[in-house]
Amino acid sequence: MAAELRLSDALERVKPSATIAVTTKAAELKREGHDVIGLGAGEPDFDTPDNIKEAGIRAIRKGKTKYTPADGIPELKEAICAKFKRENGLTYTPAQIHVAPGGKPVIYNALVATLNAGDEVICPAPFWVSYPEMVLMAGGEPVKVECGPNTNYKLTPEALESAITPNTKWLILNSPSNPTGAAYTRAELKALADVLLRHPQVWVMTDDMYEHLVYDDFEFTTIAQVEPALWERTLTINGVSKAYAMTGWRIGYAGGPDKLIKAMGKVISQTTSNPCSISQWASVEALNGPQDFLPVMKAAYKKRRDMVVAGLNQCPGLHCPTPEGAFYVYPSCAGTIGKTAPSGNVIHNDEDFARELLETEKVAVVFGAAFGLSPAFRVSYATSDAALQEALVRIKRFCTALR
Repeated sequence: MAAELRLSDALERVKPSATIAVTTKAAELKREGHDVIGLGAGEPDFDTPDNIKEAGIRAIRKGKTKYTPADGIPELKEAICAKFKRENGLTYTPAQIHVAPGGKPVIYNALVATLNAGDEVICPAPFWVSYPEMVLMAGGEPVKVECGPNTNYKLTPEALESAITPNTKWLILNSPSNPTGAAYTRAELKALADVLLRHPQVWVMTDDMYEHLVYDDFEFTTIAQVEPALWERTLTINGVSKAYAMTGWRIGYAGGPDKLIKAMGKVISQTTSNPCSISQWASVEALNGPQDFLPVMKAAYKKRRDMVVAGLNQCPGLHCPTPEGAFYVYPSCAGTIGKTAPSGNVIHNDEDFARELLETEKVAVVFGAAFGLSPAFRVSYATSDAALQEALVRIKRFCTALR
C-alpha cells in the first residue's frame, strides 16, 4: 500500500486564491444553466488589439517558436527599456530587465531570490490576494498594515514607519490598486519615500500593472520616478496583461538593479525558464506599436466605474468610494452585517454577504477578507455595460430584501 502523500509545510501556510475560486464557482453555476453575472475576474473584456495579434501570428509563421533566453528576448527587453524611459522617466539597460510568464512569476522570482527565514514583507491591506501567500511560500513573513476608508485605502507615512522593523526586507506597493482602484499621488509617494530613505534595509516592490488605467485628471507616477534616490533598491513591475488586454498571453516584466535582476534570472532559469516566445514577440508590438487603443478602453472603463459607483451607493447598507484607477471598486458592506438574507441565513461577515448574493441573485463578487480588510467586497467592472446594469439591479434587490 502506498504511503499517504505528506504535503510541504510551506504549502500548509498558504491559502488558495479567492479570486480564482470565485471565478471557478461562477463558471460552474453557468454550466449548470444558471444566469450568473461574474464580477470576480480581474480580466479586461476587450479583445487583444489586432496589430498585437498579427505580431504573434507573424512570429509563428517565421518559426519563432523555440526556446529563448530564460528571462526574455533582447528585442523585448529593449522595448521595455524604451517604455520605462518614455513613460516613467526611468533609465534601465537590458541587463536590468526581467521578463517572466506573467506578473505573478516576476513577484515570486524576486521574493524567492531575496527572502530568508524571518524576513518581513510589508503588505498594505487591502492587498492583492497573492502578495502575502507568495511571501509565505518564499519563506518570509507578510506584515499586514490595514489602510481603511479613512485614508482612502492608502498607506500613510506614519503607518509605514510603525510597521518597519530591523527584519523588514520589502514594502510592496500597488498603484492603482487591486482590489480598491486607489492610486497614490506624486505627493503621497514622496511622503512614503521620505520614510524609506531613513531605512536603507527596506527595498520597494512596486506593482504598476494598472498604470494606464487611471481616470479623470489623475497623473500616474511610480516611486523610483518620484524619488530617484530609491532607484537602487526598487523593483518596478509592470506587464501587458491589463493595458493591452493580453491576460492569456502571460507576459510580465520588471526593471531593477543588476544584482537583483541577475538573481531573479537564476530563479527563472531553474523554474519556468522562458516565457512563451510568441507572446514575447507580440509584446514587442504592444509596447512599440500604436497606443491609440488605450484612450478608447479608458473611456469605456471610466463610464463603467461611474455607473457602478452610483449604482452601489443606491443599495441599502453599502458605501462605495470613487477610485482613481484600475477596473475595480471596493464597497463597504458594513451596513448589511447582522441582517438576515432571503435564505434565512444571518450575514455575519463579508464572506457571508458574497455567498448569499451569489446564491440568491447569482452575482459573483469577491469578499473583502480575501484582500485583508473587512467588511467589504471587490467588484470588477471589466465586463459589458449590460451585464453591469443587470448586476446592479440584482445587488440592490438583494440589499433591499435584507432584514
